[in-house]
Amino acid sequence: MGYAALGVTPVLRGALYGLGPVVMGIYLVAVYRLGNAAMSTRSQVLIAIAAAVVALASPLGVAGILLLAGGVGLWLFHSRKLGAAVLASLAACLAVVHILARSASVPGVVATPGDPLAASLVQVGAFLLKVGALTFGGGLTMIAFMQEQVVSQFHWLTPQEFLDGLALGQFTPGPILMVAAYVGYKVAGVPGALIGGGAAFLPSFVMMLAILPALDRVRKLVWTRAALRGIAPAVIGILAVSLVRLAPYALPDLFAIATLVATVVVLMVWRVATLKVMLLGAVLGIARSRLFAFPGAKAVLSTVTRA
Repeated sequence: MGYAALGVTPVLRGALYGLGPVVMGIYLVAVYRLGNAAMSTRSQVLIAIAAAVVALASPLGVAGILLLAGGVGLWLFHSRKLGAAVLASLAACLAVVHILARSASVPGVVATPGDPLAASLVQVGAFLLKVGALTFGGGLTMIAFMQEQVVSQFHWLTPQEFLDGLALGQFTPGPILMVAAYVGYKVAGVPGALIGGGAAFLPSFVMMLAILPALDRVRKLVWTRAALRGIAPAVIGILAVSLVRLAPYALPDLFAIATLVATVVVLMVWRVATLKVMLLGAVLGIARSRLFAFPGAKAVLSTVTRA
């Protein structure tokens, strides 16, 4: 609500300008550290690269890529016969879903960035319920899935608004998935925020209560571990693509790029608390916006930067 009321004010825009590259730096460091843990073999590195290429060059969504990566994990790390059968079944199911989705689409109703698709509370809740059900392996997985749907497909948010939501989600207490409430509010106000936040978290509670009695047994199954060894590097590849797509909005100029580099260095070398780095980024962003408010300041800063 504060973002909706104050998002266009110079102070908050300046703070979000400074937070953008800081959040990008935080996610870069997180993806790097997760990648070290998720990619211990050459095969897993290749899975990550393949997932990134498919995410960039094909209409296959995040969920489909992760499912196929799980099948590849079964094929590589458990059983070639079972893995091939799973991959063939998944490919057939995804092809049928794609054909049905194309046949169900009505010409002329595809949204453009300036014409977002209208959404009811039921549609918002159903979408964020799906996000909650498919967000596994850490909340970072949500970034790619939500960006694909909310920004690229439904156009409920612009890329800049989505980046602002990630910055606010990092800056405030709670898990990253709480961005679901931000999306719900942007689409349908306070009811959308309540339903969106609840829908995003509901699947995790339901699934945990359902599998809790057998959790240890399921977690130790050989095929489960093999599938996850394929999914984990695919998540890294998809996240890398999401960060690349957000980069033009988080890094509009050299000052933002320098802030990103400084954030990565600080987090990697000194391991400073992320909240402190974000506060500093917000202060720098506000200071820069105030500096640019003075006549001639922009031209002087540009001359100094070129020099």
